[in-house]
Amino acid sequence: MSTYKQIRGTTVQNNAGDYTGAVQGQLWYNSTAGSFQSRSFTTAGAWATGGTLNTGRNSSAGAGIQTAGMIAGGKEPPVGNTELYNGTAWTETTDMNSARRIHAAAGADNTAALYFGGYDDPVQILGLTESWNGSAWTEVNDLNTSRYGLAGAGIQTSSLAFGGYTGTAPTGATESWNGTSWTEVNDLNTARSALAAAGNVDNTSSLAFGGNGPTAITESWNGTSWTEVNDLNTGRSYLGGAGNQTSALAFGGLSPGYTGATEEWNGTSWTETTDNPISKSSFGSFGTQAAAIAAGGSPTPVLATTEEWLGAGAPVTETITTS
Repeated sequence: MSTYKQIRGTTVQNNAGDYTGAVQGQLWYNSTAGSFQSRSFTTAGAWATGGTLNTGRNSSAGAGIQTAGMIAGGKEPPVGNTELYNGTAWTETTDMNSARRIHAAAGADNTAALYFGGYDDPVQILGLTESWNGSAWTEVNDLNTSRYGLAGAGIQTSSLAFGGYTGTAPTGATESWNGTSWTEVNDLNTARSALAAAGNVDNTSSLAFGGNGPTAITESWNGTSWTEVNDLNTGRSYLGGAGNQTSALAFGGLSPGYTGATEEWNGTSWTETTDNPISKSSFGSFGTQAAAIAAGGSPTPVLATTEEWLGAGAPVTETITTS
């Protein structure tokens, strides 16, 4: 009887946990899980079920990456609840100082993020900004223009806030955060609220797409001004966004009904790909084009479900059953 080494020309790797260096079809023994596992790679992007939120909600804001992300705030009613995601499960942690919904966020992971703007009941449109250090929130300098339904991009020390609703009309107001305060810069070409963003690097590059109408308009930020680029295939509002200026993902929203439509941006244009099986809007979103999260959302009653996106070419670990 042939051994694995005789067939494959190598012995089985022993690894404590997931073996991230494995190639297509490689077998290893996960000593932590006590099982044999192998690596494959997706041929097309797909959605899968993730961990369930501890507090179901819509109108929250998300920041980070799929394996180290967070959402905070939301409703019903407006809350400050904060939960951290480790790629498998959500953990409740310290609440925001100010409960809010329909706000925005920026952050590289769940240890450092910035949350800003939003809406609280009774009618109160917020410019409040809070900084997250991985365990606690600190109030910092407010936005110059209070608003809700805005979008955010960047990281905790270098962020961008744009669009939103001021209480009287949609705005294209754009503000840049330098780690201490907000500075007004050039507006979006098309004022709108309920839009999404991609931009996980800093305040010099971002993509703004969708919004109230609903609209399919997409604009690209170069650190100084916005330029209109190719539209989404499906115009929508209250959608999710992930990725960066040249490699983005747009998903879900109202168009005008709930949709699970998912589109990938390659730096030039949008391409339709696999829909989220749960059509929803107003959810917390974060991640990259290759690995994104859609947490909570509407319709009523509010959702606690989480969907994980794995783009084409993403690694998948499979457990091998032996007998």
